[in-house]
Amino acid sequence: MSKILIVEDDVAFCTMLKTFLAKKNYEVTTAFSGSEASSKIQDHMYDVVLTDVRLPDRDGITLLKEIQQKDATTQVIIMTGYAEVNMAVTAIKQGAFDYVSKPFNPDTILQTIDSALKQEKQVAANNSTISQNKQEISQQLPKEKKKVVPSKKTDTSFVKGISDASKKLNEYVALVAPTKMSVLIIGDSGTGKEYIASSIHKASNRAEKPFIAVDCGAIPKEIASSEFFGHIKGSFTGAVNDKVGHFEAANGGTLFLDEIGNLSYELQVQLLRALQERKVKPVGSNKEIAVDIRVIAATNEDLSNAVKEGEFREDLYHRLNEFSIKVPPLRERIEDLMLFANYFLEESNDELEKSVVGFEDEVLESFKKYSWPGNLRELKNIVKRSVLLTQNDWVAQEVLPSDIAHATATTKNTYGLFKNQNEQELILDALEKANGNKAKAARMLSIDRKTLYNKLKQYDISL
Repeated sequence: MSKILIVEDDVAFCTMLKTFLAKKNYEVTTAFSGSEASSKIQDHMYDVVLTDVRLPDRDGITLLKEIQQKDATTQVIIMTGYAEVNMAVTAIKQGAFDYVSKPFNPDTILQTIDSALKQEKQVAANNSTISQNKQEISQQLPKEKKKVVPSKKTDTSFVKGISDASKKLNEYVALVAPTKMSVLIIGDSGTGKEYIASSIHKASNRAEKPFIAVDCGAIPKEIASSEFFGHIKGSFTGAVNDKVGHFEAANGGTLFLDEIGNLSYELQVQLLRALQERKVKPVGSNKEIAVDIRVIAATNEDLSNAVKEGEFREDLYHRLNEFSIKVPPLRERIEDLMLFANYFLEESNDELEKSVVGFEDEVLESFKKYSWPGNLRELKNIVKRSVLLTQNDWVAQEVLPSDIAHATATTKNTYGLFKNQNEQELILDALEKANGNKAKAARMLSIDRKTLYNKLKQYDISL
């Protein structure tokens, strides 16, 4: 009988899934936190582990590494209710067998588990053969020290931008990061507020401690206190284990509260008290837990107006807003457009295992004319979709959604190069004036270096 471990902090869902799989003749064990799962993984062997991507005390990807260290044959299936493709792809790159988005069809999860079990048997067989071959080879070769070559890590840094708006944003991040100040990040949806918060954390003295991101708009009011402050076993129906809240999980590090304006008034009171006293009390407990955290909040609405309307506590607003950062929408930093587009192009090539070189001129023109209401998130999705649909070296106009392909100009065109038909001559002239300095030539042409490199390749220009 195959052994399955389910790691899920949603007690009701976990119990339901356990019952379903047990009826299908699987031996099922459950864990409601990462630490509980770690303990069971060390003591027992499992054929398949189903783990949620977000756990109260760690994420599923961290747990994946522990499982791989314990037994490389164990197959890990990532479950996510957020449908975050990037996290799922990261997990698969790091060795997860597959991922499923909740809610999922029972037949789908059975098929995935069945495939994972077949993979487990194959891996076990391969490992046995490899081990035997290594033993035979080692008996024939002289003993010598093996040179360990570190694996190449993918650069996950993000493009900071070169526009005046981006430069100001980056200066603010660098200025406030080393301090202990609470930060309020204001910006439209999709502008990268969580990335800014993460950048502040990574540049702070808390960089080695946890960074816990919480979507305040996704937490049901009924369990909000438990999510933020934790609970003890038996404190309410369904509380079968102690739960670590977000505050305690972020202890020593940074707690990022996204869409803070969505918090209920009652929870605002509890949050203010926790920030003032730096202590939290889990639901059902009489014991307070001291926490040392830095809070970074984000919102896409006018919190000052919400304060005036009585929808947001003024004292909490000032507690969170010791320093504010306004993240400009993409339409206000059009100079950064192709920097981000090329970054997302490379990222999409990597994730989709493709090798698209760049964008055709018509696509660039459409990108510049479009207003990008969804900001960077929308740009990333469009680029990924375009890369998926592209069968040649260059992203063409026909793979773009119609609203982008037929967009009318809303901003001043800053890409002088693409207004002209004599691109090759312009590029050669700029390179000559820049004495072969590609970075300087790109600035003269009002494009980024990646676009210039693509053009050099397109026209077969070598220096």
